[in-house]
Formats: sequence, C-alpha cells, structure tokens
Amino acid sequence: MERSLDLLNALVALANFVIVPAVAYGSQLALGALGVTLIYGILRFSNFAHGDTMAFGAMATILVTWWLQSLGVSLGPLPTALLALPFGIAATALLLLATDRMVYRFYREQKAAPVILVIVSMGIMFIMNGLVRFIIGVDDQRFADGARFLITARDFRDMTGLQEGLAIKATTVLTVVVAVIVVAALFWFLNKTRTGKSMRAFSDNEDLALLSGINPERVVAITWIIVAGLATIAGTLYGLDKSFKPFTYFQLLLPIFAAAIVGGLGNPVGAIAGGFLIAFSEVTITYAWKKIAGYVLPAWEPDGLVQLLSTDYKFAVSFVILIIVLLFRPTGLFRGKSV
Repeated sequence: MERSLDLLNALVALANFVIVPAVAYGSQLALGALGVTLIYGILRFSNFAHGDTMAFGAMATILVTWWLQSLGVSLGPLPTALLALPFGIAATALLLLATDRMVYRFYREQKAAPVILVIVSMGIMFIMNGLVRFIIGVDDQRFADGARFLITARDFRDMTGLQEGLAIKATTVLTVVVAVIVVAALFWFLNKTRTGKSMRAFSDNEDLALLSGINPERVVAITWIIVAGLATIAGTLYGLDKSFKPFTYFQLLLPIFAAAIVGGLGNPVGAIAGGFLIAFSEVTITYAWKKIAGYVLPAWEPDGLVQLLSTDYKFAVSFVILIIVLLFRPTGLFRGKSV
C-alpha cells in the first residue's frame, strides 16, 4: 500500500512540475513556430523579427487590457486580456502590413536572395525591440486577472490524501484550449477555404500559382495578417502564463526557430510537433528529479538535485537539439523545406 502511494506521489509530482508546464509551454512554442513556418513556407525567408512581433502584439494587448481594467470591465474568472486580444491582433497586423509595404516589398520586387531578407528581418527585429521597450518599459509587467488556479496543491492534497499536490493554473488550461482552437481554425482555413488553398498553392509552386491567376500581393497580405494573429496570441498567452518582459521574447526566438526547424520548416504539423518536443526536452532536462527519485527509489538518497542542467541553460537544450537535427535531418522530422 505504501509503495503504491509513493508511486502515485511520484506521478503527481511529475505531472505538477514536468507534464503540465511542458504542455503549456509547448502550446506557446507551437503557436510561435506556426508563424515562423508560415512566413518561411509562403514568403520564403526566416523571419528573425518574429519573437519581437510576439512582444509587440502582447504589448498592444496589455495596453488595451489596462484600459479596460481601468473602466471596470472584466470577464469574471477569465482574464480581461481575452477581450483585448482582437485589438492587439489588429495593431500587430497593421504594423506587419506597413513593414511589408515599406521594407520587404522592395526586396521581393528586386528578387533578393533569402539571406538578404533574413538580414533585413534582423534589422526589423532590433527596431521592434526598441519600440516595445520605449512604449512599455523594460521591467516585468503583470496584467493577468480573473481566477488564478482551477485547483490548488492544497485542495488536491485534501481531496486525495496524497503527500504531493497538483496545482492547475487557469492560464495553463486557457493556453491549451486557445491553442487547440487556433490550430484547428488555421488548418480549416488552409485546407477548406479558397484563400487558404491559394496560399498553399503559392507555397508549393509560386510560378504555377501566378499562372493560375492567384494574386501574390493578396497572399502576402493575408499571410502577414495570420502571422500577426498567431504572434499576438502566442505572446499574450506566454505573458499571462508567466509575465511580460520584452527581452524574454527576444530569447524565445531560439526555441521557436528550433521548434520550427526540428518539426520541418514550412510544415505546419511539424511546427506543432517541434514545439512540444522542444518544450518537453527543456523542462525534463532542467528539472531537478531528486523528489521523484525519492518516491520511486526510496532506498536511494542522492546527494545532489539529480538535475542534468541548470535552468540557466534552458535555451542551450534548444540549441543542441537544433544542431543535431540540422546535422542529421536538415529537412526536419516531418520533411519541411530544406534549410
């Protein structure tokens, strides 16, 4: 009986500290990687400004959220940021469309090499980063309201009688639910609508798509609007789940790109799979397994934390996985476009 309780406690601890956080983080990375893979698949360049696009979208959402909160508007147990999301998406879409018209369009018309567009996107990245910091500052900004937990660790222990508690944050559930809805809507749009099919045709063969009468500038504009939506939602969910700090989104660029490349750059399914693979890898490798080891192997008393890497090196995990995939399978797990 005691052995069974130890195993149950180990499972609860695993769920609380590894599985649940990794699912939420993986959902956020998947949404971010979808934006990167759409740009690569349709516009044919790697957009290094995507992390700061997420920061801008989250910032715009936060500013509207604060305004709504000042008016006394709320959604009860749900965060007010959900009401502000459409405004954040609209602001981000306007920014991306303006950037495309003033910058990227020139290089497309010049038939510039993809590496030129990559370098240009890095310049845009620094401009966006500076703009966000100038508007909202460099410090942590918290904007989450509503219910904080669906279930607390203490309530879980009281209900089950176990030593370990399972805490489910409301933002974690919200992240997963919103991510599922957004991904389902995106795949429906790409596969069932005429516009989505034209985007896929443009991605598969640009010359044939042009001969078929598809308007390339319309495809480009719709792509940027969809990317604005994905980036704003991903950035806002990340900010709700943790906190908003502009530089954090700059750091997120590496795991997002790693997720997109590992899954197969240009492949939406691969972007989702890559997001969860990177998230689970980062969380499991940087987690201290001493507590779980104590439940599973009670006779073993490790001296250290049984931690493969410190959390300070979390992003190094993404980098290592990215290098391995580029060396042995450059098209990714789901065979995207070769990078």
